[in-house]
Amino acid sequence: MMKRKLPWDDQVDVISSDDSSSSDADKEANVESAKEVIKIEQPVKEMVSEDVLIKRAEMYQEYMKTIPIPTSRGSVIPFRTWTGLARSMKQLYGQPLHYLTNILLKQWDQLRVGSEDEHRPLDLIIHPCKAEANIWLVEEVHRLTSSHHHIAKLWLLDSMHHVYVDPIFPQLQSTTRSSS
Repeated sequence: MMKRKLPWDDQVDVISSDDSSSSDADKEANVESAKEVIKIEQPVKEMVSEDVLIKRAEMYQEYMKTIPIPTSRGSVIPFRTWTGLARSMKQLYGQPLHYLTNILLKQWDQLRVGSEDEHRPLDLIIHPCKAEANIWLVEEVHRLTSSHHHIAKLWLLDSMHHVYVDPIFPQLQSTTRSSS
């Protein structure tokens, strides 16, 4: 047996055999055994029901609608990537960007991979003021017109969706209260 490093920093036994005389049943049993090890050692993420996720998405969308889009620009922001510009904008204006905007900006950065200008700073390709205005326009669309059902559906499909929800959004409090 050999050990391989997995992204979550836990070790998992990987069964390797050059013995061609092993039966298919033995190989299948080894695969099933390896699957069980992986299932047990993965970090457990809170399981959330669809109803709770829909409620969270509804609260999130309602919250995002209340945040006004800045009308005056702070300064010209140098940037290499769309997500880098977004990070700077969040710091400069002190407000989150919508989940859908964060996802879109990540996709825009991925679109550059393999292009001839991939390693060229983006602010040398697109003027920083135009790029920032573009993000605010997209942000306004996402804040004002997105369906919480659509957001919840995306969150259900992506267990790591919380990575793209800016932490300024407050956690949904438990509906049960303990009596003191």
